[in-house]
Amino acid sequence: MSDDITPRLALPLLQPGQAQKETTHNEALVLLDLTVQASVLAVGTNVPPAAPAAGQAWIVGAAPTGGWLGQPGTIAGWTSGGWRFLVPREGMAVWSVADGQVARFGDGVWTLGVIAGSRVAIGGNDVVGARRAAVPEPIGGSIVDIEARAAIAAILGGLRGHGLIAG
Repeated sequence: MSDDITPRLALPLLQPGQAQKETTHNEALVLLDLTVQASVLAVGTNVPPAAPAAGQAWIVGAAPTGGWLGQPGTIAGWTSGGWRFLVPREGMAVWSVADGQVARFGDGVWTLGVIAGSRVAIGGNDVVGARRAAVPEPIGGSIVDIEARAAIAAILGGLRGHGLIAG
Protein backbone atom coordinates (compact mmCIF):
# COMPACT_ATOMS: atom_id res chain seq x y z
CA MET A 1 0.00 0.00 0.00
CA SER A 2 1.19 3.47 -0.81
CA ASP A 3 1.47 6.10 1.92
CA ASP A 4 -0.12 8.49 -0.61
CA ILE A 5 -3.60 6.98 -0.22
CA THR A 6 -5.80 5.55 2.53
CA PRO A 7 -5.89 1.73 2.73
CA ARG A 8 -9.60 1.01 2.22
CA LEU A 9 -11.09 3.66 -0.08
CA ALA A 10 -7.83 4.89 -1.64
CA LEU A 11 -8.50 8.51 -0.65
CA PRO A 12 -5.57 10.71 -1.72
CA LEU A 13 -3.48 12.10 1.13
CA LEU A 14 -1.67 15.45 1.06
CA GLN A 15 2.10 15.34 1.13
CA PRO A 16 4.06 17.32 3.75
CA GLY A 17 4.24 21.00 2.80
CA GLN A 18 1.63 20.61 0.06
CA ALA A 19 -0.97 22.73 1.83
CA GLN A 20 0.50 23.31 5.30
CA LYS A 21 -2.56 21.47 6.64
CA GLU A 22 -1.59 17.95 5.71
CA THR A 23 -1.61 16.64 9.31
CA THR A 24 -5.22 17.55 10.12
CA HIS A 25 -6.45 16.96 6.57
CA ASN A 26 -4.86 13.53 6.35
CA GLU A 27 -6.09 12.57 9.84
CA ALA A 28 -9.64 13.44 8.73
CA LEU A 29 -9.24 11.31 5.59
CA VAL A 30 -7.91 8.36 7.62
CA LEU A 31 -10.92 8.52 9.97
CA LEU A 32 -13.28 8.90 7.01
CA ASP A 33 -11.64 5.88 5.39
CA LEU A 34 -12.43 3.79 8.48
CA THR A 35 -16.00 5.10 8.82
CA VAL A 36 -17.52 5.13 5.33
CA GLN A 37 -19.00 1.74 4.43
CA ALA A 38 -17.45 0.49 7.66
CA SER A 39 -16.60 -3.14 8.15
CA VAL A 40 -14.82 -4.82 11.03
CA LEU A 41 -13.09 -8.17 11.26
CA ALA A 42 -14.84 -9.01 14.54
CA VAL A 43 -17.12 -7.59 17.24
CA GLY A 44 -16.27 -7.62 20.95
CA THR A 45 -12.53 -8.24 20.66
CA ASN A 46 -10.58 -7.25 23.78
CA VAL A 47 -6.98 -7.98 22.72
CA PRO A 48 -5.44 -6.00 19.86
CA PRO A 49 -3.95 -8.20 17.12
CA ALA A 50 -0.17 -8.49 17.09
CA ALA A 51 0.32 -7.60 13.42
CA PRO A 52 -2.70 -5.77 11.97
CA ALA A 53 -2.71 -4.54 8.38
CA ALA A 54 -3.53 -0.94 7.54
CA GLY A 55 -7.28 -0.52 7.11
CA GLN A 56 -8.26 -3.45 9.32
CA ALA A 57 -10.72 -2.66 12.11
CA TRP A 58 -12.44 -4.29 15.08
CA ILE A 59 -15.21 -3.35 17.50
CA VAL A 60 -13.49 -3.26 20.87
CA GLY A 61 -15.01 -5.42 23.61
CA ALA A 62 -16.00 -4.45 27.15
CA ALA A 63 -12.60 -5.26 28.73
CA PRO A 64 -9.91 -4.04 26.32
CA THR A 65 -6.20 -4.54 26.96
CA GLY A 66 -2.92 -3.33 25.50
CA GLY A 67 -3.19 -0.56 22.91
CA TRP A 68 -6.98 -0.64 23.22
CA LEU A 69 -7.05 0.01 26.99
CA GLY A 70 -9.72 2.58 27.85
CA GLN A 71 -11.52 2.24 24.49
CA PRO A 72 -14.45 -0.17 25.12
CA GLY A 73 -17.15 -0.18 22.46
CA THR A 74 -15.19 1.92 19.99
CA ILE A 75 -14.15 0.92 16.49
CA ALA A 76 -10.38 0.39 16.52
CA GLY A 77 -8.76 0.81 13.12
CA TRP A 78 -5.12 0.24 12.32
CA THR A 79 -3.45 2.91 10.17
CA SER A 80 0.09 3.66 9.08
CA GLY A 81 0.15 6.05 12.07
CA GLY A 82 -1.05 3.44 14.59
CA TRP A 83 -4.47 2.85 16.18
CA ARG A 84 -7.34 5.22 15.54
CA PHE A 85 -10.55 4.95 17.56
CA LEU A 86 -14.00 5.92 16.38
CA VAL A 87 -16.65 6.60 18.98
CA PRO A 88 -19.89 5.08 17.68
CA ARG A 89 -23.02 7.18 17.26
CA GLU A 90 -26.62 6.09 17.82
CA GLY A 91 -27.81 4.07 14.81
CA MET A 92 -24.34 3.45 13.36
CA ALA A 93 -24.16 0.20 11.39
CA VAL A 94 -21.00 -1.81 10.64
CA TRP A 95 -20.56 -5.06 8.73
CA SER A 96 -18.91 -7.81 10.83
CA VAL A 97 -16.85 -10.09 8.60
CA ALA A 98 -16.53 -12.79 11.29
CA ASP A 99 -20.28 -12.93 11.90
CA GLY A 100 -21.46 -12.30 8.34
CA GLN A 101 -24.02 -9.80 9.57
CA VAL A 102 -24.56 -6.18 10.53
CA ALA A 103 -23.69 -4.86 13.98
CA ARG A 104 -25.75 -1.81 14.96
CA PHE A 105 -25.02 0.62 17.79
CA GLY A 106 -27.98 1.70 19.90
CA ASP A 107 -28.66 2.54 23.52
CA GLY A 108 -24.93 2.37 24.23
CA VAL A 109 -24.29 -1.18 22.99
CA TRP A 110 -23.49 -3.04 19.78
CA THR A 111 -26.08 -5.62 18.69
CA LEU A 112 -25.46 -8.23 16.01
CA GLY A 113 -27.98 -9.31 13.41
CA VAL A 114 -31.03 -7.38 14.61
CA ILE A 115 -32.97 -5.74 11.81
CA ALA A 116 -35.77 -3.34 12.66
CA GLY A 117 -38.36 -1.97 10.30
CA SER A 118 -42.04 -1.56 9.67
CA ARG A 119 -42.32 -3.83 6.64
CA VAL A 120 -40.39 -6.15 4.35
CA ALA A 121 -41.04 -6.06 0.63
CA ILE A 122 -39.71 -8.49 -1.97
CA GLY A 123 -40.30 -7.71 -5.60
CA GLY A 124 -42.61 -4.88 -4.55
CA ASN A 125 -44.82 -7.22 -2.51
CA ASP A 126 -45.08 -6.85 1.24
CA VAL A 127 -44.15 -10.20 2.80
CA VAL A 128 -44.02 -9.21 6.45
CA GLY A 129 -46.09 -6.53 8.09
CA ALA A 130 -47.47 -5.65 11.48
CA ARG A 131 -48.35 -8.50 13.82
CA ARG A 132 -51.92 -9.63 13.48
CA ALA A 133 -54.35 -10.74 16.16
CA ALA A 134 -53.91 -14.20 17.66
CA VAL A 135 -55.67 -17.10 15.93
CA PRO A 136 -58.08 -18.74 18.39
CA GLU A 137 -57.56 -22.45 18.96
CA PRO A 138 -60.46 -24.89 18.55
CA ILE A 139 -61.64 -25.93 22.00
CA GLY A 140 -63.75 -28.96 21.13
CA GLY A 141 -67.41 -29.68 21.67
CA SER A 142 -70.14 -29.89 19.10
CA ILE A 143 -68.86 -27.00 16.99
CA VAL A 144 -65.24 -28.12 16.67
CA ASP A 145 -65.48 -28.31 12.88
CA ILE A 146 -66.65 -24.69 12.70
CA GLU A 147 -63.90 -23.56 15.08
CA ALA A 148 -61.25 -25.55 13.19
CA ARG A 149 -62.35 -24.03 9.90
CA ALA A 150 -62.27 -20.53 11.45
CA ALA A 151 -58.75 -21.16 12.78
CA ILE A 152 -57.55 -22.40 9.40
CA ALA A 153 -59.20 -19.42 7.67
CA ALA A 154 -57.44 -17.03 10.10
CA ILE A 155 -54.07 -18.72 9.48
CA LEU A 156 -54.56 -18.51 5.72
CA GLY A 157 -55.63 -14.88 6.08
CA GLY A 158 -52.49 -14.09 8.05
CA LEU A 159 -50.23 -15.85 5.54
CA ARG A 160 -51.92 -14.05 2.65
CA GLY A 161 -51.85 -10.74 4.50
CA HIS A 162 -48.10 -11.08 5.00
CA GLY A 163 -47.67 -11.98 1.35
CA LEU A 164 -46.24 -15.38 2.18
CA ILE A 165 -48.85 -17.14 0.04
CA ALA A 166 -50.92 -15.87 -2.85
CA GLY A 167 -54.41 -14.52 -2.19
